[in-house]
Amino acid sequence: LRLKLEPGRYIVGESGVLLMRCNAVKSNGDRTFVGTDSGFHHLIRYPLYNAHHEIVNADNIQDQVFVYDVCGNICESTDFFARNRSISYIREGDILAVKDVGAYGFCMSSNYNTRPRPAEVLVDYGRARLIRVRETMEDLLRGQREF
Repeated sequence: LRLKLEPGRYIVGESGVLLMRCNAVKSNGDRTFVGTDSGFHHLIRYPLYNAHHEIVNADNIQDQVFVYDVCGNICESTDFFARNRSISYIREGDILAVKDVGAYGFCMSSNYNTRPRPAEVLVDYGRARLIRVRETMEDLLRGQREF
């Protein structure tokens, strides 16, 4: 008997974290928006499925909690990671961790808007190893032909 399994979200979902930096915090009086250096090209599950991924401020885990809309850096109105999300106080430069992205994160990512995909790092018993290098502009243009 030969068994083939697709190790989807149930098995590997909790194994991945997307790290992104806060580039800006802006308020319009009603809402506070957090702009990041990532976007739905890295994790499209929220705009596509309204999927919930916990987001924590890795630089400020225990401070007072505020409500934020966490946005990406793509010029699209749907580029959000979360809306109305309670997260510890966020400052520009803070690293945010989007949890449980081990399933479908990279395989659903894209080069939308000519954006490279991020590197992947495997942490095994406290030892970090680069397992996929960050894409470069040269990587994105490699298949193009001059005419």
